Amino acid sequence: MMTRTRYVVLALAIIVSLHYILSFSHEGYGNATSFEALSSKFNLGGQAPPGPQDGKVWHEPPYKTPVPEKYYLQPNGTITRKANAAIVMLARNSDLGGMVKSMSQLEAKFNARFGYPYVFLNEVPFSDEFKRTVSALTQNTLEFGLIPHEHWFQPPEIDEARAAAARKDMQDVIYGGAVPYRNMCRFNSGFFYRHELLQKYRYYWRLDPDVRFFCTLDYDPFLFMQDEGKKYGFTIALPEYERTIPTLWAAVREFVEANPGLVAPDNAMGFLSDDGGESYNNCHFWSNFEIADLDLWRGEAYTKFFDHLDAKGGFYYERWGDAPVHSIGAALFARKDQIHFFEDIGYRHEPFQHCPQAPAHGRGQCECDITNNFDRDGWSCLNRYDRIFT
Repeated sequence: MMTRTRYVVLALAIIVSLHYILSFSHEGYGNATSFEALSSKFNLGGQAPPGPQDGKVWHEPPYKTPVPEKYYLQPNGTITRKANAAIVMLARNSDLGGMVKSMSQLEAKFNARFGYPYVFLNEVPFSDEFKRTVSALTQNTLEFGLIPHEHWFQPPEIDEARAAAARKDMQDVIYGGAVPYRNMCRFNSGFFYRHELLQKYRYYWRLDPDVRFFCTLDYDPFLFMQDEGKKYGFTIALPEYERTIPTLWAAVREFVEANPGLVAPDNAMGFLSDDGGESYNNCHFWSNFEIADLDLWRGEAYTKFFDHLDAKGGFYYERWGDAPVHSIGAALFARKDQIHFFEDIGYRHEPFQHCPQAPAHGRGQCECDITNNFDRDGWSCLNRYDRIFT
């Protein structure tokens, strides 16, 4: 009779044998279970491989290098060129008060001098009061767009009984029981950049209601993005609430396994994962502020990526947010040096804020307490962004 130890050894031998048989006989299984194969598709930072950066070795994040003076206003305030860009606001008519606050501050701190147009989007027509009030805040061009029904509302292929059960289970999570919030997250993830009013633009700055800007911005971040080849810009990075995205990372891994050629070389995967892509550390760029290249979302890689996620139904069966979806997309499909931390833009969206440190605080005449800064809070993910360059 076999001893207990011999049973254990035999069982382990059978499991290992089956793993190797499946790995050699079934390509999909081998790819899915090979940690080395997955990691080879995710560059985790440090030295850049030969490619677009000519083998450049990073020693610190690019934002540590000051923005070149050529992007700043001349002493006489003359603007000689502008980027093809717009400030984009998704708003309801009931957000008017919050929009006035946000827009007034952005005008005072930046856009009254630089003159970029505004695009307002809503799932219902904007009221005359809304249009009249925001138009009085600026001398710049404003456009008002209606979101197509199929881009906003829950798609018919979603199993409503399953979605309703998920909402009921998440009543104790912020926006966990809300369908409109899910509609917004799906729209921001995969449809806002398809709106007809945005087709003529290359770059955008997302502006939400009830946010604050603390500093005078005397340079053009759109031209900086354009000339320096940046794809995505942020001010705050933090973890997503894990209960809202329990299966998101599995869907991401599945996409990468099926489309390894779409993943950018020298990407920012090290921001998202602490173990080479095996798991998600939940870090994301807080997308209520983002300055980005619309072509990042319009490209083949992100288009296929969003379609893959959308087919999973996680925006409704869970509560996938546009922040982790955009962050993962940027981290996978742009080089890490194309993702920029706007350290010099002071910003607050309740309950967190980014307050620039010296010397940016002084140059921007920032109206925030330098010690009230989420960057180095224990919950901030900025350290993970920094480490991919060191």
